[in-house]
Amino acid sequence: MDFRTACEETKTGICLLQDGNQEPFKVRLHLAKDILMIQEQDVICVSGEPFYSGERTVTIRRQTVGGFGLSIKGGAEHNIPVVVSKISKEQRAELSGLLFIGDAILQINGINVRKCRHEEVVQVLRNAGEEVTLTVSFLKRAPAFLKLPLNEDCACAPSDQSSGTSSPLCDSGLHLNYHPNNTDTLSCSSWPTSPGLRWEKRWCDLRLIPLLHSRFSQYVPGTDLSRQNAFQVIAVDGVCSGIIQCLSAEDCVDWLQAIATNISNLTKHNDSDLLDRRKHCFTVQSESGEDLYFSVELESDLAQWERAFQTATFLEVERIQCKTYACVLESHLMGLTIDFSTGFICFDAATKAILWRYKFSQLKGSSDDGKSKIKFLFQNPDTKQIEAKELEFSNLFAVLHCIHSFFAAKVACLDPLFLGNQATVSAAASSATTSKAKYTT
Repeated sequence: MDFRTACEETKTGICLLQDGNQEPFKVRLHLAKDILMIQEQDVICVSGEPFYSGERTVTIRRQTVGGFGLSIKGGAEHNIPVVVSKISKEQRAELSGLLFIGDAILQINGINVRKCRHEEVVQVLRNAGEEVTLTVSFLKRAPAFLKLPLNEDCACAPSDQSSGTSSPLCDSGLHLNYHPNNTDTLSCSSWPTSPGLRWEKRWCDLRLIPLLHSRFSQYVPGTDLSRQNAFQVIAVDGVCSGIIQCLSAEDCVDWLQAIATNISNLTKHNDSDLLDRRKHCFTVQSESGEDLYFSVELESDLAQWERAFQTATFLEVERIQCKTYACVLESHLMGLTIDFSTGFICFDAATKAILWRYKFSQLKGSSDDGKSKIKFLFQNPDTKQIEAKELEFSNLFAVLHCIHSFFAAKVACLDPLFLGNQATVSAAASSATTSKAKYTT
């Protein structure tokens, strides 16, 4: 399908993201003219300089009417902690900036409930007394089956139910231990709060996918099985969005059309200097940045050449295993090693001390200025935050070709069809030996 249009598409919406074997969780997609941003919700401190915190402590008191004014879902039976699923309208104003829908309850009055089942947490809260100190942490990737609202406007109504078995997938109201003989009125203003700290729920970048020369697919890799209402976007450097699940078929078509439009516009702009309109053509860019233009007669010939380049790239990366380039960081001479087994390693050229290292899977995006500088966007495995690393090279094109080749080889390692057919294309690979050097020298 060709969705070519003179207009650039911008689009924002909520989808589900399945990343590896994790349960799908809610994300926000934002499509700009040259990038697809995938964002997840997180809670940051907004008192003074913003920062992220793994855990927060909030102390609340039970009210005569409405109890704690909270509802919870989840539990160890679903391999997650219990999470706050609703906050009553009365409590919402007082708890603003302290407690959020989606907060996982880790401790109750010092009792560790991280691995407790839903009903066990309910029992702890029943016996917690009038004042409860909660240790919480925002569950950024809450499974979609919990059906948590994205904002704090979904309130839970007070209830007088205080018995019966609760369900981990239904909201359990924390109005427990209601004492009809207690005539004291515990207003919201009497709650102790966390002094001096205020928190805010925000959308934060999880993954950035450059759209130039990227591709998208609804198919399961290596099969002809099409995913229903789902797709993934793969950047030219191998960074993958993960499986994006739309809420409806119409939504999926809209997103695919918008992404295809922007990819097409970027590609047309980038390829405006092609020599002619012959159908079966391709260009090879050398490490010096020179474009070499080729054409063949048949579509089958074009496919054979493409396969030959892919195989030659894979075999050469498999042979050399690693490549090191000199680079500059803040006027200091450094080295960047691209290693097929371990990923990216940046080290001091004089002392050989390692400054940083990341796996290929941690690279979530990259950009360059077309001259000498590359900015890498890596995801910290502990904090899950994006860390930007900028390096300057004397031969930008050589480094970009090398990174692309190593990523292509990594993808080939995971493609059973490629590995299964490797023997059948060995002859074609030998014919591409000359071209192979363009990727690796």
